[in-house]
Amino acid sequence: MFILQKKEHEKIFLIWILSVITLLIMMIFVGGLTRLTDSGLSITEWNLFTGILPPLNISDWENSFSLYKEIPQYKLLNSNMSLSEFKVIFLWEYAHRLLGRIIGLIYLLPLLFFIYNNSFTSKYKKKFIFIFLLILFQGIIGWYMVISGLTNNVTVSHYRLSIHLFIAFLILSFLFWIFLNFRFNKDNSFFFNKSLIKVTKIFIFLLFLQIIFGAFVSGLDAGKIYQTWPLMGDNYFPDDINIITLSTLLNFDDQSIVQFFHRNLAYLIFLIFIYIGFEIFKNKYFILYNSYKFLFMAIVLQITLGILTLLSNINTISASLHQISSIILIFFSLNLYHRSIQ
Repeated sequence: MFILQKKEHEKIFLIWILSVITLLIMMIFVGGLTRLTDSGLSITEWNLFTGILPPLNISDWENSFSLYKEIPQYKLLNSNMSLSEFKVIFLWEYAHRLLGRIIGLIYLLPLLFFIYNNSFTSKYKKKFIFIFLLILFQGIIGWYMVISGLTNNVTVSHYRLSIHLFIAFLILSFLFWIFLNFRFNKDNSFFFNKSLIKVTKIFIFLLFLQIIFGAFVSGLDAGKIYQTWPLMGDNYFPDDINIITLSTLLNFDDQSIVQFFHRNLAYLIFLIFIYIGFEIFKNKYFILYNSYKFLFMAIVLQITLGILTLLSNINTISASLHQISSIILIFFSLNLYHRSIQ
């Protein structure tokens, strides 16, 4: 095989990579709920080892709560919060961090086993080490994101949030692409290949860009500005801003501008998706028919959940499902692209 040099390690490799992918999906899900419940700043310290256990007695809980009381989010937004209410947001953030530690261990220990046994080809050994470095970097970015909300702000920087989410999807996509190579016994390169439909690569790039704008919307609570669709209020353009310069149009600190881009990027993605389907059926690429149909269901689900989230005043359930469906959309997009490579 292109990935493994030892056939006897195929089963354990498959269990490993699927386990890490599953944990990453859970991580993104919990991370989304942590943001939706404004729980991300409840733990104000980054203790890699001593933070493994949550508070175990009332004294520990009161100490953690006193640390939270020192930051702007508590003083300006949650000054009436009780200890029992604090425990809820604390446990969401704790679950998020605990999952991060578990992912690190579940990835690293089998990786060391495979490297020790010389299981990987040289090319894939480097790939898996690079992914591990990305996982470490993701942890650093996570804390870098948290500290942006501990001093002068009541929430984390939406730019840092977008980097954190982007890297999570990047790691997940790397592993899923390797899984596809393993499943179909191929060594497809994402960037350098002969694809039947070259525009699919642009389509996937725009999906990642949309994920970044989704993080902007979440970080700025931009979904609460205009809760109408298809218009933003009574107009196509936001009516609370005057777009007179390029800098105004590209002001990604403005909630209305960010929501405008998030909406219209979705329209562009859907148009390119339709074009991909036209190319597939015009050229009778039968091998891609099923992959495209699954992608169609995923993109319709994603758009529907996005609209429902907007119209429901950012209902936690629909917003969380909207984020999870973006993972499904990425998977089916990568699958279509992988299948299109000759």
